[in-house]
Amino acid sequence: MKFPSLNTQILLSAFFGIVIGFGLIACGKESAITQTSLYTANLVGTLFIDLLKMVLIPLVFTSISVGVANLQAHKQIHRVWISTLSFFAFSMAIAIVLGLGANQIFHPGQGLHLEMFQNAMSHFEAKQQTPAAFFTEFLHGLFMNPFAALAQGEVLAVLIFALFLGVALVIGGERYKNILILLQEFLEIVMQMVRWIMTLAPLGIMALLIKLVVTQDLALLGTLGTFVAVVMGTTLFHAVIALPLILFIVTGMSPLRFWRGAREALVTAFATSSSSATLPITLRCVEHNLHVRKEIAQFVIPLGATINMDGTALYEASAALFVANLVGIDLNLTQQLIVFFTAMFAAIGAPGIPSAGMVTMVMVLQSVGLPAEAIAILLPIDRLLDTLRTATNVEGDMIGSLVVQKFVKGEKNV
Repeated sequence: MKFPSLNTQILLSAFFGIVIGFGLIACGKESAITQTSLYTANLVGTLFIDLLKMVLIPLVFTSISVGVANLQAHKQIHRVWISTLSFFAFSMAIAIVLGLGANQIFHPGQGLHLEMFQNAMSHFEAKQQTPAAFFTEFLHGLFMNPFAALAQGEVLAVLIFALFLGVALVIGGERYKNILILLQEFLEIVMQMVRWIMTLAPLGIMALLIKLVVTQDLALLGTLGTFVAVVMGTTLFHAVIALPLILFIVTGMSPLRFWRGAREALVTAFATSSSSATLPITLRCVEHNLHVRKEIAQFVIPLGATINMDGTALYEASAALFVANLVGIDLNLTQQLIVFFTAMFAAIGAPGIPSAGMVTMVMVLQSVGLPAEAIAILLPIDRLLDTLRTATNVEGDMIGSLVVQKFVKGEKNV
C-alpha cells in the first residue's frame, strides 16, 4: 500500500484538525472531553514545534556554510559567480521589499489578537530606538562569539559566522577539504533528523489546528483569505512586472520572447512545486530556447535552484508581518530590517526539500521573537502558495542566466 505524499498528509491532517476542533466546540469548551483533548493537542503540538527549534540552528549553520563553500569548484570563473550572486541578492531584495510593502498597505491579520499565542508573546518587547542606536545594536548583534550565538540561538549571528566560514573554505581550497567534507556530512545528518521530525508533521499540524479552532473564532478564516490574496498578488507582480523589467533593462529582451522560451519550465515548476525537479527542463529551455551559453547555464541554473528563491523570500517576509499582526505586535524598523535579512538568508539556506521550508519559516519568525506555533496557520495554505512561488523562483533563475551572460560577455540577447 502506497502512503500519500507528505503534502497530502498535511492537508488531510489540517482538514481533520479543523473538523475535530469544531466537534469539540459542539461538545462545549468546558467539557471534560474538550479539556482532555486540548491538553493532548497542546502536548503534541508543543513537542513538534520544539523538535523543529532543535534542528533550526544546526541546519542554518551547515547549509549556509556548505552552500557558500561549494562555490570553490567554480573559482576559475570569478566573474560569473560574482555576477550570479549579485543578481540573486538584488532580485531577492526586491521581492522582500515588495512583500513587506504590500503588508504595510493591506495589513492582513490586523485587529485579531489570537489567545493561542499570548503565552508565547508574554515576554516580547518592542524597543523604540534612534537610527544611531539601532545601527550600533544591529551590528553588535551580527558579530558575536559564534559558540554563544549557537548556544543562545541567535539566528543572524549564526548566519554571519556561517557565511564567513564558507568564504574561508572557498579561499582555502584544498587545504580545508577535510573540514568541508565534515560539514557536508554534518548537513546530511541534520537533514536526516529533519526527515524524521517531518514524519510527525501531520500529527503536529492537526494538534495545533485543533487548539487554534477551539480557542479562536472564525474571523481568522477571513483574514487568512486576505493574506493569501496579498501574497499571490505580490508574487505575481514580482514575476510579471519586476523580473521582466530587469531583464529588458539589462539585456533588451522582451518579456513575451522570454515567456515563449521559458514556458515549458514555468508550467512544470507550477505543477511540481519543485525547483530541483524542474532543473533538467529549465536547463533545456535556457540553452535551446533562450540561447544561454552552456557553461553559464550549467552554473547559474543549478546554483539558482539551490539558493535563488525570490518567491520564498517574499512569502516568508510577508508571513512574519502577518503573524505580527495576528498577535497584535507592530514591528518597528529594527525588527523589519531583521526580517528582511533573515528572510533572504533563510531562502538562500533552505535545502531543496519541501520540509526544510518549514524550518526556515520558524527561523524567520523567531528572529524577531514571534511564535513558531504560527506555522499551524500557514501550513494549510502553503501548498497553494508554493505553486506560484516555485514558478517565480524558476523564472528568477532563468532571467539570472540571461543577465549574467550579458554582464560576462557584453553581448545583447536579441
